[in-house]
Amino acid sequence: MAKFGLAVGIALGLALIGVAIGGTLDQKALPSAGSIHSDDAAADPMDQNARDVPPADGFDFPVGPPDAKKYYNAQGFQRNNHLGEDWNGVGGGNTDKGDPVFSIGTGHVVVAEDFGSGWGNVVRILHNIGTEKEPKLIESLYAHLDQMLVKPGQIVKRGEKIGTIGDAHGAYWAHLHLELRWKTGMELGGGYSTDTTGFLVPTTFIKSHRSMNNQQ
Repeated sequence: MAKFGLAVGIALGLALIGVAIGGTLDQKALPSAGSIHSDDAAADPMDQNARDVPPADGFDFPVGPPDAKKYYNAQGFQRNNHLGEDWNGVGGGNTDKGDPVFSIGTGHVVVAEDFGSGWGNVVRILHNIGTEKEPKLIESLYAHLDQMLVKPGQIVKRGEKIGTIGDAHGAYWAHLHLELRWKTGMELGGGYSTDTTGFLVPTTFIKSHRSMNNQQ
């Protein structure tokens, strides 16, 4: 009987421990909706802001809009393994420094930060090319800016001024480095690579999405 009582006690103790552990695990596995959103927001501001990106109505070029008048693409996508496009004023040199840079489309600013030598001031904007009910996000990136005129969390409209052309703190002749990414939230990267996964050709995309009917 003593052995039986000891066995029962051990079994009961293990069961109680199992319930306690199970309860803890269940609470972690099934957090409230509010905690899911707050955790995601802290982990990735891209995900947080994605919920508030209005549908875009179309896209224009970021300089000389809508058609890049008086600017030219000095280094296109994948020239020298370039992952974006370098837009220069036709005057050459630093004649375009301080010229306005515009958002290519309606979107939500997620980054406006100085990344130092090589990149300088960078603005990143999320755009919704889907609908409010079924969003589909892409991201535009504007680098080497002289001034940044927007802040993270800000909604901008197509053609709204977001900054000015710069030279990455004197690293280059003034120009705008533009990238377009279908995979949002990637690391800033190095601007050059043979691997183009996650990237779009900016000019091709803009020309094929000048007008969009996705406001539903």
